[in-house]
Amino acid sequence: MTRIVIVGAGFAGHRTARALSRSLARERVEIVLLNPTDYFLYLPLLPQVAAGILEPRRVTVSLVHTLPRVRLVLGEATRVDLAGRRLHYTDPEGSPGELAYDRLVLAVGSVNKLLPVPGVSEYAHGFRGLPEALYLRDHVVRQVEMAGAAPHADECAARCTFVVVGAGYTGTEVAAQGKIFTDELHAQMSRPKEPFGPAWRSPDTRPRWLLLDIAPRVLPELDRRLSETADRVLRARGVEVRTGTSIKEATPDGVLLDDGEFVPTRTLVWCVGVRPDPLVADVGLPVDRGRLRVTAELNVPGHPDVFACGDAAAVPDLTRPLPGGDGADDGNGTGYELTPMTAQHATRQGDVAAGNVAASLGYGTARAYRHHDLGFAVDLGGVQAAANPLGVPLSGPLAGAVTRGYHLAAMPGNRVRVAADWLLDAALPRQAVQLGLVSSWSVPLDTSSPELARLPGRNRK
Repeated sequence: MTRIVIVGAGFAGHRTARALSRSLARERVEIVLLNPTDYFLYLPLLPQVAAGILEPRRVTVSLVHTLPRVRLVLGEATRVDLAGRRLHYTDPEGSPGELAYDRLVLAVGSVNKLLPVPGVSEYAHGFRGLPEALYLRDHVVRQVEMAGAAPHADECAARCTFVVVGAGYTGTEVAAQGKIFTDELHAQMSRPKEPFGPAWRSPDTRPRWLLLDIAPRVLPELDRRLSETADRVLRARGVEVRTGTSIKEATPDGVLLDDGEFVPTRTLVWCVGVRPDPLVADVGLPVDRGRLRVTAELNVPGHPDVFACGDAAAVPDLTRPLPGGDGADDGNGTGYELTPMTAQHATRQGDVAAGNVAASLGYGTARAYRHHDLGFAVDLGGVQAAANPLGVPLSGPLAGAVTRGYHLAAMPGNRVRVAADWLLDAALPRQAVQLGLVSSWSVPLDTSSPELARLPGRNRK
């Protein structure tokens, strides 16, 4: 029986597996999905998990239930043997395994992008996986509670200060949602007639959020109108937006900005971007800006049995040719820009990859990947959002409704549960409790597996 092995169950991998399982349902083809977890993570709603709006399982969709014709193998890919057509992996208990394949689809996604800033790897935490969101949720609650009991105003203010580096999608939404969350926690703790501690009486101890980015505006990759809407909402909410600014050093007591200012804080959230999974570099094939070089048909040149899509692949964007031919190659020697590393592209590339893998086995016809963006949506918390569906700029409650409607439509499951949590959040106060399930050392910034918390005795990088 022909075996197709898909590595990774993110937006690209999950969609590839689902499309293949449907198109080849009656053929003698085995589809195997290798992934460290048994769920698909809907990343765009992760900030709402950290802010206490959604429960963690709401943004995780079971692979077994949504992919009934796909065999799930739990593990992390460690090496690809191109000559022997074998994929080596490590299972959740640390035992090695291998899978032979006739067709291989690499959709391993991305991890936190690192910069050579002193102290960042030790004191910052990323935001690419569920463990990091759970850690941030507990950490924020803990800092506000400890601030309430702090004996000195300086310590109280430092614990109530939260710094987010990177004003792209993730950083903007984390800061927007986080400010609402901490303001509500602060209000709940301030209701007793006698505040928690003497420092709590100081007006300087209200939760403070800083959003930093070296770019000249927030959401620099999006339309300027969306950027201006997000900037206006953030500033009106009390978030300190500092563009053209980044950090020079991180310490246990705070961060030093590149303008010389030192900000006392116990919280540094690193959202400066992503980089392809380290497995891509280890495959031994040509890469473009760290991503595996592929043709417009998502096939690896010289290896007709290997395909790649999503953040791991340098897919030429046929809708954006570059003059001079110095961009990504479409296989015919013409230069193009690379498709952005977004969920919208990854999802649609998964469909094309599935069709082309099937075509390579004699089922259907291969086609090139071509997609025009249909618009973007950024959830800014509450009823606020910034969106431009089909190029029409929206803001306020209407944008909020469009954004949440889009997320419900895009999710492959859990729609009713997500909508129910949104209704409960609108009617009830959020639960200000820390469960302590994820510790700081188990979610290091420098990791190739942000979807897994580090375990005692396991030195996973």
